[in-house]
Amino acid sequence: MEKKLRLKGNKDFRKTYDKGKSFANKYLVIFFVKNGLDNNRIGIAVTKKLGNSVVRNKVRRRVREAYRLNNYKVKQGYDIVFLSRVGAKEVGYKELESAVLHLLRLAGLVDKR
Repeated sequence: MEKKLRLKGNKDFRKTYDKGKSFANKYLVIFFVKNGLDNNRIGIAVTKKLGNSVVRNKVRRRVREAYRLNNYKVKQGYDIVFLSRVGAKEVGYKELESAVLHLLRLAGLVDKR
């Protein structure tokens, strides 16, 4: 995923948390808000409760890859933040991918193509 398509600063995360809508499932929480751009920007926040940096980065990589492979299904023009829950460290890639898709569908961000 290109770096320009990522949320970086605390200001962007705060705006998404404060002004956006949210949905949750067992492994992840999604926050999203319109950004006025032609593409989506995503951010992934992983809590320290998950474990050490190796575990946190593994979850982050899995969520990023699940989004990247399914990006073509997602409506454009949003800032999206995925926040991990503690249960995310025990599951594999397929479960996290289905959790990401489930949240995107709940949020109404999946195109009906």
